[in-house]
Amino acid sequence: MPSTSHEVRYEADERPPPALTLGLGLQYAVLALAGVALTPTILISVAGGGKAYLTWAVCGALMVSGVATIVQAVRIGRLGAGYILVMGSTAAFLPMSVTALTEGGPAMLATLIVMSSIVQFVLGARMAALRRVFTPTVAGTVLMLIPVSLGPIVYSKITDVPAGTPVAAAPVTALVTLAAIVLVALRLSGAWRVWAPAIGLAAGGLTGLAFGIYDLDRVAAAPWIGLPDFSGYPGLDLSFDTTFWALLPGFLIVTLVGAMDTLGDAIAIQRASWRKPRAIDFRSIQGAINADGLGNLLSGIGGTVPNTTYGSSIAIAELTGVCARSVGVCVGILFVAMAFLPKVVALVIAMPGPVAGAYLTVIVALLFVFGVKILTNDGLDYRKSLIVGFAFWVGLAFQFDMVYPELLTGPWGELLGQGMTAGGITVIVLSGFLDLTAARPRRLRTALSNDALSEIDAFLRDFAKRFRCDEPTTARLRAVAEETLHTLLGDEAGPTGRELLLVARADGPSADLEFIAGGTDTNLEDQLAMLSEGVTEIPNEAEAPLRLLRHYASSVRHQQYHGTDIVTIRVEPRVPD
Repeated sequence: MPSTSHEVRYEADERPPPALTLGLGLQYAVLALAGVALTPTILISVAGGGKAYLTWAVCGALMVSGVATIVQAVRIGRLGAGYILVMGSTAAFLPMSVTALTEGGPAMLATLIVMSSIVQFVLGARMAALRRVFTPTVAGTVLMLIPVSLGPIVYSKITDVPAGTPVAAAPVTALVTLAAIVLVALRLSGAWRVWAPAIGLAAGGLTGLAFGIYDLDRVAAAPWIGLPDFSGYPGLDLSFDTTFWALLPGFLIVTLVGAMDTLGDAIAIQRASWRKPRAIDFRSIQGAINADGLGNLLSGIGGTVPNTTYGSSIAIAELTGVCARSVGVCVGILFVAMAFLPKVVALVIAMPGPVAGAYLTVIVALLFVFGVKILTNDGLDYRKSLIVGFAFWVGLAFQFDMVYPELLTGPWGELLGQGMTAGGITVIVLSGFLDLTAARPRRLRTALSNDALSEIDAFLRDFAKRFRCDEPTTARLRAVAEETLHTLLGDEAGPTGRELLLVARADGPSADLEFIAGGTDTNLEDQLAMLSEGVTEIPNEAEAPLRLLRHYASSVRHQQYHGTDIVTIRVEPRVPD
C-alpha cells in the first residue's frame, strides 16, 4: 500500500476547532464557486437561454452541490464516501447539454440528466459485477474526446464581447486570464498553486472591467439577500421524442466517465485522510458514486447542470493536513447559503465571455491530460493502443462531419453528431470484442466452507496442468488457495451459507486467482500490513494463514464492496537466488 506523503493534522473522524473548520470551509467554497457557477453560465449563454433560467440554474447548482457535498461527508447509509469530497458543476456534459438545450429546451435537458443519473446508482450497486465493463480504457478515451467536443464552445466564449467594444478587448482579456492561471500553476507551489484558477479569474475580471465588458450593472442590480427566480424553473419534458432518445446514449456515456472521475477522487481522498496507510475501502467508493448519482438526480429535478467531485478538495486536504468530515459539512452549508446571496452569484455570472472561455480552456486541457493519465496508468499494449487511437479518430471525424455527412441526417445524425458518443460507442464495442475473444479463464463455483478445500485443490491442479505451470508454482497456487480460504472463513468452522466463485487466469508463466465471496468486515491487505509492522492486534490463531499467504503470493489485493469481497492474488515463478 502506498504511504501518505503529508502530515495529517486531523483525520476524517476527528473534529478540528470551529474557527479552523469555518476558515477552511470558506477556502473550499470560494475556490469551487467559480466552477459551480460558471459552468451553467457558459452553457446557457452559448445555447441562448434566458436570464431567469440562468439565475435559477446557478442558484440550483449551488444548492445541489451543497447538499451533495454534505452527503459525501456524513455518509448516510450507502450514500456518500465519508470524506471531504466537494461537489460542483461539471464541464464534461457541456457539449451534450448545449445540443439538448438548443434542440429540446431546458425541460428536455433536465429529463436527460435525471435518466442518466440512474446509471450511477446501478454502477454503485453493481460495481463489483461491472468492473470489467466499466474499464479505464473506456473512461480515458471519452475524457480525451470531451475537449474535442468542447472546442467550438470555448472559441465562442473567448470571442463573446458586446458590440462596439475595442478590438483588443476579447484577446487581451482572455490572454491575461490564461497567463495568470497557467503561470501561477506552473511556477508557484503550495497554497498559491491551489488558488491559481481564482487568481486568473480575478485578473481577467479586472482586465474586462478596464475594457468596459464586465457587466457591473447586473452586479449592482442584484440584492444582497433574496430567493431564486422561480419563473426560471424549467420542469421536466416527458414527451420522450426522437431527439431525447438520440441524445440519451451520449449522456449515459459521459455519466459513466464522470463516475470514473469520482472513483479516482474517492481513492485519492482516502489516501490523504489517514495518518496510517489503509487498504482502499471500495464500499466508500460505492457511496461516493451513489452520492454523485444523487447530485445528478437532484440537478435534473431542480433544472440545473450535472455535478461531480472536485479534485481541488483533495489538493487542499493534502496541503493543510485537515481531512475532518466536519469541514465538508461546512462547505456544503456555505454553498446552500450562497444560493440566497444574489450579489455574490452575480459577481460570477457577470464575468466577461473571454474570461469564462479562458477558464474553460484550462479545464479542457486538464480533462484531456486526465484521460491520458488514466490510460497510461492502466497500461497500453498494442491492442488497447489500437482501440484508443481508432476510437479517438472516429470521434474526431464524426464531431466535425468528416465522414459521409450526407448520410448522417435525422436521428442518426443527432446520435453520432457528438464525438464523445461516436468515439465512446466505438471504444465500448471494440473493448467488448477483445474481452469476448480472449482466452477464457477457468471458473469454479462452490460453497464457502472447509469442505470445499478438496474441490478447490483439484480444480487448481487441473488448471496448472492445462497451462503447464511448473511444480513449484503449482504448489504455491494450492497453498495460496488453502490459506485464502482459511482467512476468508475466519472463525466459521462449519458451513457459512455463502458461495465462493474462484476464477483462475494464466498470464504467461504467472497466474492470477480471484476469490469472490460474500462480504466480510476484515480486510486482508490491512491485516498483512499489520503483520509486517509487528502489530499484536491480530489473534494468534489467524497469524499462521496470513504469514503463509504473504510468503507464497507475489501480491494480494482485497476489494471490499457492499455484500461482496474480491481477493485477487498473483503467483509468479520464483527466480533462484
